[in-house]
Amino acid sequence: MPRLDAERLGIWRMLVASTARLERAVEAQLVEEYGLTLEWFEVLGALQRAGGSMRIHDLTDELAAVHSSLIRRLDRLEDHGWVERRRGVDPSDGRAVSVFLTREGREVWRDANIAYRRGVQEHFAHHLTETDLHALHRVFGKVGFPTVET
Repeated sequence: MPRLDAERLGIWRMLVASTARLERAVEAQLVEEYGLTLEWFEVLGALQRAGGSMRIHDLTDELAAVHSSLIRRLDRLEDHGWVERRRGVDPSDGRAVSVFLTREGREVWRDANIAYRRGVQEHFAHHLTETDLHALHRVFGKVGFPTVET
């Protein structure tokens, strides 16, 4: 295993800083056009990809979120009428709380997804060649991201 040298540490810092900058740029478009933070958009998107509902525990895992932070996000999304929480929906665990995407939440996500995709294209994808994509797949696969979800 290679040692953590200055070059590897520098690449790590570039990855962290680049990710933060890209997220801020995409979020700025979402906030400007829809008043929707990237964190809120990601919750709505995870629910959409899951068919409209998920148990909170599964949503926490999907988003790699801190449970208390996710609960605060869900409070805000519920205040807007974009999600609702229900207990006892899962027959295997009547105590589990599930989160459901409301009709309005689905519409907000659908509309905001256009701005999100435009932002990702403009700030990230536009700059990548096919060779870059293959290299990123290979690198992310090595550090624990075996699949890339679209």
